[in-house]
Amino acid sequence: MSGVLAITAGLLIIGGLVGIVVGLQRQTPRAAGRRHESAGELWARLTRRPAGRRGRHRDLILLLSVVMGCLLAVLTGWLILVVVLPALAIGLPYLLILPRARDVELLEALDRWVRSLAATLATGKSITDAIRISRRTAPALLADEISLLVTRLNNRWETRDALMRFADAVDSPDADAVIAALILASSRGANGASITLKALADSIQAQLKGRRAIEVERSKPYVVVRQVTVISLSTLVLVFLFSPEFFAPYRTPLGQALLSLLLIMYLASLILMRRKAHQRERPRILLGEHR
Repeated sequence: MSGVLAITAGLLIIGGLVGIVVGLQRQTPRAAGRRHESAGELWARLTRRPAGRRGRHRDLILLLSVVMGCLLAVLTGWLILVVVLPALAIGLPYLLILPRARDVELLEALDRWVRSLAATLATGKSITDAIRISRRTAPALLADEISLLVTRLNNRWETRDALMRFADAVDSPDADAVIAALILASSRGANGASITLKALADSIQAQLKGRRAIEVERSKPYVVVRQVTVISLSTLVLVFLFSPEFFAPYRTPLGQALLSLLLIMYLASLILMRRKAHQRERPRILLGEHR
């Protein structure tokens, strides 16, 4: 009975803290006429909930893990499970998956776009006309930026200014090389632009080959860590089920505090590994005047 009371008190404390956070959020001054956030919107903003199906899937996993943690805490007396299970359910899938480098996806999109522009320029089209035509087959990753670029060109922007804004929107040194070639070609009447873009596309392909090889090497530590984590968790669960006396020292408040510290250290090591896996930003060669 004392375990149930402790769990109930813990949940009430958590609910109280969430209520305080929500109350502080609502006390911030709002602009006149601004609509109030719904509970779902507030939850998505505070927890950085992904949009659409992924967000619903994450919320379902979180709810089930909280319910399971409470049930196991009542049955076993391990109050720490109320927090540990949701943390593992949400944190491990995120921390054990290698973050996909944006450079690889962007290079793939740039390669498609550049080859499309080169093929259109070879028919005698101007730079601006080739860009307008490319909007119909634009890669998904660049579709919004290319659509905005075409809109600016249609609104009589200077080609150089529109391309510079496009470079800032894409925000990549790999894209800067392509956009710089387009700016030079637009100032020279597109002479030799098709050949230049084909050479750039070949260069992008060479970069892609090297980046993909790097991604394979970056993924190897994650594979090892995933295997170690799965084996370790499976072993601990089996020992907990068939030899619970092994974990008897962790049932005490001091033992659960030590166990919490060990779990925090392990999660911190995974977070550090993920931070190390992030690629450093490279300096760009094109910077708009508004930046």
